[in-house]
Amino acid sequence: MIKYLGSKRLLAPSLAEIARRAGVASAADLFAGTTRVGQALRAAGIRVLSNDTAAYSQALGRAYIEADGSVDRARLSTLLDHLNALPGEPGYVTETFCERARYFMPENGMRIDAIRAEIDRIPLDAVERGLLLTSLLEAADRVDSTVGVQMAYLKRWAPRASNPLQLREPFAVPGPAGTPRMGDANRLAAELGDVELAYLDPPYNQHSYAGNYHVWETIVRNDAPDHYGVACKRLDVRERRSPYNSKTLAWDALADLVSSLTTPWLVVSFSNEGFHAPADVQALLEQRRHVAAVEIDAPRYVGARIGIHNPSGERVGRVSHLRNTELVFVCGPDRAAVEECVAGVLPVAV
Repeated sequence: MIKYLGSKRLLAPSLAEIARRAGVASAADLFAGTTRVGQALRAAGIRVLSNDTAAYSQALGRAYIEADGSVDRARLSTLLDHLNALPGEPGYVTETFCERARYFMPENGMRIDAIRAEIDRIPLDAVERGLLLTSLLEAADRVDSTVGVQMAYLKRWAPRASNPLQLREPFAVPGPAGTPRMGDANRLAAELGDVELAYLDPPYNQHSYAGNYHVWETIVRNDAPDHYGVACKRLDVRERRSPYNSKTLAWDALADLVSSLTTPWLVVSFSNEGFHAPADVQALLEQRRHVAAVEIDAPRYVGARIGIHNPSGERVGRVSHLRNTELVFVCGPDRAAVEECVAGVLPVAV
C-alpha cells in the first residue's frame, strides 16, 4: 500500500531514527492510517500504541503492531491456503464495487466476497482475524483500478486489475508487541499515561480519509452499508467528518490536541498544502516545547502526476506543480536534545 494519499513510507525510517535518538521506549501514533510509521518505530525497538478512527487501520495494527512470536504461523499459512482455494461467490463487494462501480473486476470481487464471509465463519482470535483481514486488504490493493484514492476509479481498467486475487501472509515486524486502538485522537491524548513520544500526522486539508478509503473500511467492517454517488461511498462518510478536514475547525482541534498531550516528546508532520501556515504550527508547538522544524521537498500524491481528466477520459487542464514541502516538527524537553535528534537525519531524499 504505497500509492496512497498521506503515506509516510519514505519518511518512516527517519522518523524512527528521531525516536531512537530521543531514547524513548514507547510511542503513540495517533493518526496511524496504514501503520507505516508504527512499523518503523516498532522495528527500532519501541513499543507502539497505534490509533486511528478507521476499522481498516485497526486490522493493520493487529497484523503489524500487535502480532508477535506467539502467532501460530503454520496455522496462519493453512488458513490462507484454505481462503485462497475458495471459489468466488457474488455478494456486496461484487454488486457495489464491481458492477455499480469499477474498483475491481467481477471475478476478483467475487473472491473478496467469498473470503470475507469465510473469515467471519472461522473461529479466530483478534490477532489472527487482523492478520487475515490485512492479507485480504493487501490482496485487494494489488488488483484494484484506482490511482490511490477511492473517490473514483479509472475509466479504463488498470493492467493489475486483471491479475487474480491472491492472499499472502503479512510479514512479521520485529520489535516489542504494541497495542492497536480505534478512537478519536483528541480523546485518547489524555489517556497516554507514561508514553514518551506522540507522533501526529493529522489530516491537513479538506480531503476525508473516510471518503478516500471507504472500500477498505467496508471490506473490514463487512456491514453492507447504504452508499451514494458514482463512487459508491458509504453513507456514513457524510456523518463521520473529522474537524481536521474543516478549515474553520481544524486549528482548534490541533491546538486542543497539542495542549492535551503530556508526552515529553512530540513529532508532528504537515504539508505546506494544508490549512495551516508552518509558522503558526511552529508557534503553537513552541508554547510548550523546544522545536526544530525541517522542510523536505517531496513528490505530490500520484494523482497529480497523472493529471486532470474529463468524464470522457480526456486529459484537460494543467497540473500546477508536482512537488510540495513536507514539514517535520520535533519537540522535546531541551534544545540540545532536539537538535541532536534531527542532526543529519532530516531532510531525507524522498
